[in-house]
Amino acid sequence: ADNLIPIKSPLVGTFYAKPSPDSDPYVEIGSLVDPQTVVCIIEAMKVMNEIKAETSGTIVESFVTDGQAVEYGQILFKVKPD
Repeated sequence: ADNLIPIKSPLVGTFYAKPSPDSDPYVEIGSLVDPQTVVCIIEAMKVMNEIKAETSGTIVESFVTDGQAVEYGQILFKVKPD
């Protein structure tokens, strides 16, 4: 598990797993991502910031729940590289 790449929050805000309450999540455990894949939204000061994976691989762990407050540098997901 040491080769897993963390996707960290680049800012303080509120984590949202999906674009709207009735939508599917951006990613789930097992989702394939590339550097341009949007993995979540973090709301900060009423601005919705799309967070991209910035790496390629498979989402293997999720550390946050929808609507949770997150801190700068907090790990959101871990990715197993391709």
